Amino acid sequence: MRPIRRALVSVSDKSNLEVLASAFKAHGVEVLSTGGTARALLELGVDVVKVSDYTGAAEILGGRVKTLHPKIHGGILALPTAAHEEEAAAHDIPPIDLVVVNLYPFRETIANPDCTFAEAVEQIDIGGPTMVRSAAKNWTRVGVVVNPADYGDVSAALDANEGALDDRTRRRLSREAFSHTAAYDAAISTWLARHDDQGAAADADAVSEWLAITGEAVSTLRYGENPHQPATFVATDYARNEPVGLDRAIVHQGKALSYNNLLDADAALGLIRDLAPVGRAAAVFKHLSPCGAAVTSSDRGMADIYVAARQADAESAFGGIVSLTDEVDEAVASRLLESFLEVVVAPGYTPAALAMLAKKKNLRLLEIPDMFTGLDGVAPLRLRSVAGGVLVQREDLITVSAQQGTVATTRPPTEAELESLELAQRVCKHVKSNAVVLVRDGVTVGVGGGQTSRVEAVRQAIARAGDLASGAMLASDAFFPFRDSVDHLAAAGVRGIIQPGGSKRDPEVIEAANEHSMTMVFTGQRHFRH
Repeated sequence: MRPIRRALVSVSDKSNLEVLASAFKAHGVEVLSTGGTARALLELGVDVVKVSDYTGAAEILGGRVKTLHPKIHGGILALPTAAHEEEAAAHDIPPIDLVVVNLYPFRETIANPDCTFAEAVEQIDIGGPTMVRSAAKNWTRVGVVVNPADYGDVSAALDANEGALDDRTRRRLSREAFSHTAAYDAAISTWLARHDDQGAAADADAVSEWLAITGEAVSTLRYGENPHQPATFVATDYARNEPVGLDRAIVHQGKALSYNNLLDADAALGLIRDLAPVGRAAAVFKHLSPCGAAVTSSDRGMADIYVAARQADAESAFGGIVSLTDEVDEAVASRLLESFLEVVVAPGYTPAALAMLAKKKNLRLLEIPDMFTGLDGVAPLRLRSVAGGVLVQREDLITVSAQQGTVATTRPPTEAELESLELAQRVCKHVKSNAVVLVRDGVTVGVGGGQTSRVEAVRQAIARAGDLASGAMLASDAFFPFRDSVDHLAAAGVRGIIQPGGSKRDPEVIEAANEHSMTMVFTGQRHFRH
């Protein structure tokens, strides 16, 4: 291991710089730097050689060209061989042993909604990624640091190795460096794909022809879908501009999350986001399917709303995942303690509620403070892997409410029936196809999903609802191909249906509804979930 004799430092993020400064002074490292980084290091007592003085070439083009020089890249890329050392000496190119660089804040710049195209382009770093990639390629001799959080480890390695970096540290830093530049380039390419050649925003609802997927592991999970499957939760960079997800959830307590826990928590989060515009709501999920949901626009307490959602299918709710629109207080916590649950997702918890729920030490409590912000923007992208690739689509949004639908039957729905139809279709969107949902008095009473025929889904929902089917309203995720489902529903006492319509047998289905004095609303919008 050769000691670090010369380092090049050029960072946009100047946090933790004092850690490096101390290490450089302790080990007598010559430091090359530029601009604001040089000033910051001088203030920390580090002697700095400006890059322009080192290369003999002035910074030009408003600072666009500073480090793109043979003396810089030759010093980084030279191998410790006799041939390279002889050639470098002939051109007066001393070796550079450590490169500390983080890049122009492109992602932070485009996060500002008022950012212009020109401002974004100006934050595309050129020299920085070039130096990082050069150093990472030559990791057998050169150390490269892109993350201020690594400064402490680098300092410790220098102390432990008499001013040198060991091979293991250099290799790890090299991997991190290539991941860093890959994510940076992915952010640029993804953002550019959202704009046309003139810099104007492209069709917001379109799915770009180019999508670079990069990310960083948030946590190693307990296991995958089954205990013998290893799994990791990776937070993707492309989702930075989407509504807050599980990667930013505050975990208050409980066992480590598994793959299935996160899938269910995501499903529960999606449903509660859909229910929030209707009123205060609670939902209970099991195996990616809602087994109960309740909503109210009155002053009914959150604890009562949760109990209604749980009791909609108390048997299935055992070991379920709960999501709530409101903060968990003592009243809600006391009801959550009544049964076995895996995960609770909420926008917050009072200190008293956290103290009470600590009795269930294995119960995971996820807090997502901003879970309802940013939901009125462009529908987020959703990715799903298949053999040979990834399917990409915009998230399914309900854009036609029950109130906006077309009444297809002689009898129009009452205002109360419209409210039930709206809740039913919002829950139905989250049930595996073929899917139907029965709602009565603001609570789901029967869910039928994942069936190979729609009439079987109807039978399942009616069976689960029992006597509560009488007077209920039903949502279907797709049209009814035959009138048989309507006849079954009428026999159970169901009073109305919301569905997309669009079947060639719509007239027969409408006729059946009219025969039974049912109301039926067409939305023209299908909500399959495969």
